Amino acid sequence: MDYFTAIILGLVQGLTEFLPVSSSAHLSIVGRLIGQEDPGAAFTAITQLGTEAAVLVYFWKDIWRIIKHWSLALVGKMPRNDADARLGWLVIVGSIPIGVLGLLFQDDIETGLRSLWITATMLLVFSFVILAAEKVGRQTKVMRELTWRDGIIYGLFQALALVPGVSRSGGTIAGGMFMGYTRAAAARYSFLLAIPAVLASGGLQLWKSMNETTAIPVAWGPLWVATILSFFVALAVIAWFMRFISRNSFTPFVIYRIILALVLFALLGFGVIPA
Repeated sequence: MDYFTAIILGLVQGLTEFLPVSSSAHLSIVGRLIGQEDPGAAFTAITQLGTEAAVLVYFWKDIWRIIKHWSLALVGKMPRNDADARLGWLVIVGSIPIGVLGLLFQDDIETGLRSLWITATMLLVFSFVILAAEKVGRQTKVMRELTWRDGIIYGLFQALALVPGVSRSGGTIAGGMFMGYTRAAAARYSFLLAIPAVLASGGLQLWKSMNETTAIPVAWGPLWVATILSFFVALAVIAWFMRFISRNSFTPFVIYRIILALVLFALLGFGVIPA
């Protein structure tokens, strides 16, 4: 991978990681369109470390408060039913489904599931899931009302993002709205819930890339450029997205997903890009 390709893919990763449009789908599509083929699960996971660093920066006050209260409650210096302490446990519990399923189906995730036919199908199908959540959900509950049951359900919805085309944020936000949470609360928890999963996945792929000997060496320079660029772009996108959803619905993203899916089906059907 050259630096130009890395810059393009870094921009794509940063722009799409936190929008409900599937960053992995966009990386696969753009990669093929510029002749890079599929950048691969490893590239996606490592560059996600950059976008996840943006979450740590943007929500650092929330994260620090949650860690502090969770730690104090753990040693008995704060009530165990403290909202932030409970939220810390819920982030841990909610991360279990994607961790377990990610390990069990790692080979499929890195190979078979990356077919663009699957990506296009999930882009289309999950568009209607997000639309249904928008229409059905009461959208009255705030994050401090999160229960153990809701935290586990959030985690199951996040696990759907293992399939390219679903979208990590789209899956968890849709799940939250189905359970009655506001868009802002669902999005906020979605970003917090992603931290353990993304750091673990990116860290594992980084370790494997540094320790495995392959016929094609890892282009570390371009990879780090893409990762750093994705951080700055994602930071701006998070700030914009949190303001946007406080006043607007997800309908524009649903329309975009449907159009993208149909265009992708056409490109695949006419052989313009390989599956």
